[in-house]
Amino acid sequence: MALWETTGSIRLQANSWYCTQDDSVQTVGATDDAGKMSPHWLLTTTITDELRLATQFQSRVVGISLKDRAAILPAGHTPTAAFWFDDASGRFITSTYYMQQLPAWVQRFNARNEPGQLMSKPWNTLYPIQRYTRSTADDVPWEGKFPGEQAPVFPHNLPAIYAHDREALRYTPFGNTLTLDFARAAVEGYRLGRGPATDFLTINCASTDYVGHMFGPNAIETEDTYLRLDRDLAAFFHFLDDYVGKGNYLVFLTADHGAAHAIGFMQAHHLPAGFLEAGSITRALNQYLEQRFGVASLVLSLANEHVNFRDSLIAAHHLDEEALIQATLSFLRRQPGIEMAVDIRHIGDAPIPQPVKDMIINGYYAPRTGPIAIIPDPNWFNGHPGGTGTTHGLWNPYDTHIPLIFMGWHIRHGVTHQEVYMTDIAPTLAALLHIQMPNGCVGKPIIPLLGQ
Repeated sequence: MALWETTGSIRLQANSWYCTQDDSVQTVGATDDAGKMSPHWLLTTTITDELRLATQFQSRVVGISLKDRAAILPAGHTPTAAFWFDDASGRFITSTYYMQQLPAWVQRFNARNEPGQLMSKPWNTLYPIQRYTRSTADDVPWEGKFPGEQAPVFPHNLPAIYAHDREALRYTPFGNTLTLDFARAAVEGYRLGRGPATDFLTINCASTDYVGHMFGPNAIETEDTYLRLDRDLAAFFHFLDDYVGKGNYLVFLTADHGAAHAIGFMQAHHLPAGFLEAGSITRALNQYLEQRFGVASLVLSLANEHVNFRDSLIAAHHLDEEALIQATLSFLRRQPGIEMAVDIRHIGDAPIPQPVKDMIINGYYAPRTGPIAIIPDPNWFNGHPGGTGTTHGLWNPYDTHIPLIFMGWHIRHGVTHQEVYMTDIAPTLAALLHIQMPNGCVGKPIIPLLGQ
């Protein structure tokens, strides 16, 4: 079983496509377009694909999340199934990429209306609020609020909130509860762990991400979400102990990112932080480039800290791309909150620290990535002054230092102090399972986990 969270979109020429968008498939389990998703844009095999290949597709692979991308991508190209949550209908759904109709066990689960039950009571803290580490700071201006709330404080009136906002479940710890309850149903529905070959269940507990974005890492809401997740995970592991037997399953738990402190929180404590207003910078950059090159709207976006140009305009007006890139770099380097702007095509010559350089290179894929990367100052991120909550996506330790825990089958108790990376997970699993690594794998097995 794996727990992770994924994000992103991809860029194709002048168009922006969602990372799992697939208009060739249809929704299964609802009437909207929320199920028009698949791993179509995924370029490599995954560890789950390699497991299926190694067992002649006898292994069952199931991906589960509130988020479509986080259910679809970890499960790979060839899974038994992937399921994600549709806010409008309050159901777990899938697409015709996987099946033509929901299995009976999914229909039974959906019929229970667990989302409505979970949101039928106010959200109060699990323990007395005085016991929380942030109990003296419940009402602060840098935390987000649910629609209709006057302040971001407990208790949160979930019945009233959910009646007007069907996405609100995601921003509570009960989204994780729902996800793990559905995962339990999937284990039983597919009889995972009781077949002729090793099975693989990927679970993304996405509500930690939603709550973190809305309230920031120092909120009581975030602390309460993790306390409740700890309890929910314990219940799920006890279920697996009973269903497949303690020691007969392997768990790894990780994340794809951390998060910055909320900017208001940092500033209130006299720590440097600020909002990088990407929209304003984009407009100003387009005006500057229009003055230089005589063409309007040359920049499509500054999405994900990359400058994406309108390639069709550059070609149509026969612009000097090198001159355009150099002008863009010159402009960006003068903007507040931008530490560095780099031409990724020539990053080997850029005077930036090697660890940061490596991260930029590792995240660059020319057909889907703009040629210029922006490195904001520490604890600066995209937003508007006075904004609430926080986000992620940069090289800094608060974004890249993540947990990694292995437990269960063939895992001895202990701690390793060697430096490891997220990319080391797949080759470690491949070594444990005696199968091939994914065909885009760049990591190395974590040797202490292998008993060597």
